[in-house]
Amino acid sequence: MKKAVIYIHGKGGDAGEAAHYIPLFSDCDVIGLNYSAQFPWEAKEEFPLLFDSICQNYKSVEIIANSIGAFFAMNSLSEKKIERAYFISPIVNMERLLGDMMQWANVTEEELQTKKEIETSFGETLSWEYLSYVRKNPVIWAISTYILYGEKDHLSCYETISEFAKQNNATLTVMRNGEHWFHTEEEMQFLDDWIRQVAQ
Repeated sequence: MKKAVIYIHGKGGDAGEAAHYIPLFSDCDVIGLNYSAQFPWEAKEEFPLLFDSICQNYKSVEIIANSIGAFFAMNSLSEKKIERAYFISPIVNMERLLGDMMQWANVTEEELQTKKEIETSFGETLSWEYLSYVRKNPVIWAISTYILYGEKDHLSCYETISEFAKQNNATLTVMRNGEHWFHTEEEMQFLDDWIRQVAQ
């Protein structure tokens, strides 16, 4: 039984992105998690079932998770037997991100509680249910983790990522001028080199 590497995409991504990582893990089966969850409570139900169906055939499992995929993984897979996690631009403090979004949209907590959902000009829907869930379900993560963070990430500040890395003994790598979405040739080259380095 070989090792599996499960790839968990971010918002707007898909399981097919896992193909990029196949050459980087030549001794493993790289499998994209084909999930439909949009909210953490949905991921909490869906992810463990998908994870278990993949992992029953493998002795050892690692995960690569991107952006909100990392938040969903921490929210739903923290008790699973995962040898190692590679997080790319992870959302590690969703309550802080939601608070930032409320500030950007000039929405108070009282307004959100009253209206339940508020559309923003930047394409996100603020949700009282989401904020309440995040507060009631803090992330507890004790899996060996490596984090890749872009210096110009607009969703998480360096302090937030650094604080999470310290609290969880995660290894943090920062790409100068890197953005939240790693997609340029330079960013992808940096990402590939990072994986080769930390996945040894």
